[in-house]
Amino acid sequence: MTLEGIVNSLEIPVTDLSIQLDHDTVTVGGTVASQSDKEKIVLALGNVDGIAVVDDQLIAENQEPEASFYEVKSGDSLSKIAKAYYGDPMKYPVIFEANKPMLKDPNKIYPGQQLRIPKI
Repeated sequence: MTLEGIVNSLEIPVTDLSIQLDHDTVTVGGTVASQSDKEKIVLALGNVDGIAVVDDQLIAENQEPEASFYEVKSGDSLSKIAKAYYGDPMKYPVIFEANKPMLKDPNKIYPGQQLRIPKI
């Protein structure tokens, strides 16, 4: 799948989408509705094998607090990550929802994957 195809598969509306690849760096530009949409696009591109750097030139029309990002380690689960960030493992659905559609199942995460951890 192309990088454009990956972004399109997220079903996030992007005005004037531009994607340029230079070796292991991808530059993405355009306008999206929210910070959340912006972060999901950056994460999806950053999780592509062979991409080391995402140069984020996206503009979010509606600003909201930036989320934290977390790199999944061996033995992690969304509930373990939720406990570390929120103090409550039962808040894992917050992380799952913040990473849809990249995550299709809350039990399927892998080491090296970057996750968006929203502020609550």
